[in-house]
Parts: sequence; structure tokens; C-alpha cells
Amino acid sequence: MAEVRRGAGAAVSDTDPAPAFRSGFASFVGRPNAGKSTLTNALVGRKVAITSDKPQTTRSVVRGIVHRPDAQLVLVDTPGFHRPRTLLGERLNDLVQTTWSEVDVVAMCFPCNEKVGPGDRFIATELAKLKRVKKVAVATKTDLASPERIAEHLLSIQALGDELGIQWEELVPVSSTVGDQVTLLEDLLVGLLPEGPPLYPEGELTDSPDEVLVAELIREAALDGVRDELPHSIAVVVEEMGLREGRDEDRPLMDVHATLYVERDSQKGIVIGHRGTRLKDVGKRARLQIADLLGVPVYLDLHVKIAKDWQRDPRQLRRLGF
Repeated sequence: MAEVRRGAGAAVSDTDPAPAFRSGFASFVGRPNAGKSTLTNALVGRKVAITSDKPQTTRSVVRGIVHRPDAQLVLVDTPGFHRPRTLLGERLNDLVQTTWSEVDVVAMCFPCNEKVGPGDRFIATELAKLKRVKKVAVATKTDLASPERIAEHLLSIQALGDELGIQWEELVPVSSTVGDQVTLLEDLLVGLLPEGPPLYPEGELTDSPDEVLVAELIREAALDGVRDELPHSIAVVVEEMGLREGRDEDRPLMDVHATLYVERDSQKGIVIGHRGTRLKDVGKRARLQIADLLGVPVYLDLHVKIAKDWQRDPRQLRRLGF
């Protein structure tokens, strides 16, 4: 049985040799809305993955890089693994499974505010097929559950692992929101990495291009407050992005032109809102986030277009980057 880990410090002698530098990849997996992206951001210390309470918020592999004196931990946040209903869903699942086979550690997230259920079993069954990858169980969102509920949750996670033949290297309860045991999880993941040199330059926090990060921040703003069926239908493409010419060096302005794609005319109306009020609000919130990301003021130009049934159309999926 995996030991449930809660913070504890070990004394280190001045005569102990310095530990070897470790580097490698750890992937967070789990069903949609299990807290993977929030945990990635908490460990990196900066927002590199968008978050939302809507399922399937994450649609690409996002790498967040944690730099330490003794290690470089590359966190790979993946889309939620699920039973696909569309071609997009199938492609996202393929992306997740490909990622699993390429990392050193897979950390499966089980939100404490929900019982271990069929979705978790579906993912864990696939995870059990990986023989060479170290596996960690993370009980997320502990701030939303009582101590009794957390204890029950940990027992359910262990029971699922025992049933499927998964040997959890660690079983860790955490809360990304309040920061409880996030540092401990980081230490445990680092300890499971192989020895090796840094994989990314010092200070680099993600390898995602700025255009991808900007598109994701726009989609995050667009997801806030929309109806349940709409989030799956929204895609964002940055058509053009660059510093405006003719500006003084001390007054830079980044021009961003982006398109939000939906599948039906009725969805277009929802995104735009009455007299364009909702789209203006999306633009305002996204612009502030983009300016913070890029470190310069931003002019954001948004348009909404229809790409009929794009989630099921291979040609349109390619055009939208999937």
C-alpha cells in the first residue's frame, strides 16, 4: 500500500554529499475538471495553463517548468481523458495517451469533492497498462472536503489501485487553491525523476508559443459564464500578433487580432451578447491577462465566426490546430 504523504522535514548533515541534479517530465492526468491545470500553475508559480469549471478546458499539452537548485521538473498538463463523443474528443484522448508513454512520472488527479467513479476507473484502467512509468495518485481540492471525506477518498484511491494492479509510488492530498502540500508534492515528484542536466534554459516557464498562450487566455475569458453546452464549441485562433509600428520604444503596443469560432449561429449570438456587451467584456478581461503575460499594453481585436460542426470535421479540425 502506498504511504499517504503529509509534510515532514528530514535533518541533513553538513557532511552529506550534495544530491545529483535531477530533470525530467511528470504528467498530470485525470478526468475533466480534476484540478490538473490549477495544480500545474501552482507548482510553476505562474499561470501557464488556463482554468475553468467547464469540462475539457485544456485542449493541448501544456508544459510548465519548475526550476530548482537541485532539479528541473517539467510538468505536462494534458486534456481530461474521457469517453469521446466527437472526433475532437478522440484526438485529445490520443494526445493524452501519447504523452503518458513519453514522461517519467504520471500523476493521476482525483478531486476530493467528488467520489471515485466510472470516469476515474476508465482512466486508471488505461494507466495500469503502462509498465515502465512511475505512477503517483494526487487527491486534489482538499479545501473542498472535510478531513473525514479526505480520508475516505484516499482509501478509495488505494482500493482502485489495488484492484487494477497499480502500485502508487506516492499518494498525496493537496489543495492548489490554498497551497496545502503543493511543495511536498513537488519534492516527491522531483525524487522520482532520473538524474540528468537541465532540459530548458533558466527562467523559462513554458515552451508554449505566445500565440498559443494568448489564444488560450481569450478562450478562458470566453468560457466564463456561458451555458454548459457552449464551451466544447468554442475555439480561438490568433490571426495576427505583433508590436505596432511607429510607436516610441517607451510606449510599445501589442496588436492582437483573433477569431472565436463556434459551431452554430445561435452560439454566435451567445458569445457576442446583447449589442455586443458580452464580447466586449470577454475582450476586456482577456486583454488584461494578455498584457500581464506579455509585459506590454495590448490592443485586442476580436471577431466571432461560425465553423459548422468543427468538432466532427477533420478538415476544420486541422485548420483550427487539432
